[in-house]
Amino acid sequence: MKKFLITLLMVLPLMAAAQDNSWERVETSTAESTNPDAKYLVVNAVPEVDGKVCWQKVIDAPGKTASQIYDILLAQLNKMVGEENQLMEKSKVAIQDQANHQLGATFHEWLIFKNTLLNLDQTVFNYQLIINCSDGKADVQMTRISYDYELERDPTHYTAEEWITDKYAVNKKHTKLLKLSAKFRRKSIDRKDYIFNKFTSLLNEK
Repeated sequence: MKKFLITLLMVLPLMAAAQDNSWERVETSTAESTNPDAKYLVVNAVPEVDGKVCWQKVIDAPGKTASQIYDILLAQLNKMVGEENQLMEKSKVAIQDQANHQLGATFHEWLIFKNTLLNLDQTVFNYQLIINCSDGKADVQMTRISYDYELERDPTHYTAEEWITDKYAVNKKHTKLLKLSAKFRRKSIDRKDYIFNKFTSLLNEK
């Protein structure tokens, strides 16, 4: 029995680690080596448009038509809604307007802050991706961002506007993230970066 318990304790951390955010990769710049929070402290790292948090990027796709870009990003959106971290009954590609080369998808996914043997800290991350394709480029917006936290204990709903913006997540000198909302700001920016970088990579493949 003792031998079985020791074996179980050795295996459980590996099982937990396998459930971490699979999309994450550690990429540390020189600035981040000095201050791990450097990129999260930048003014307007979480931008607002008309009072709403909205990340937007125009991604160049040299030599590709609007139809080609539409097909590439539709395939990626369909792949994303089926990934392990998604609440699959809620995440979906809601807009497929081939004539106007427009796409829209709603995501409800798990963001994991910490995953150890005794502590799984995670939130449901809700957002929309709106994509307008034209010859040679795609205009991508990530918007309508919110969080559903501690669903099994004390469910709390946060909007990005009241939780991860400069006003609510960073001190006045922009030298430190505020304790309660820091992990939400970090993971949201990381997830946004991953998605935008993935789209960029796909649209620049030859």
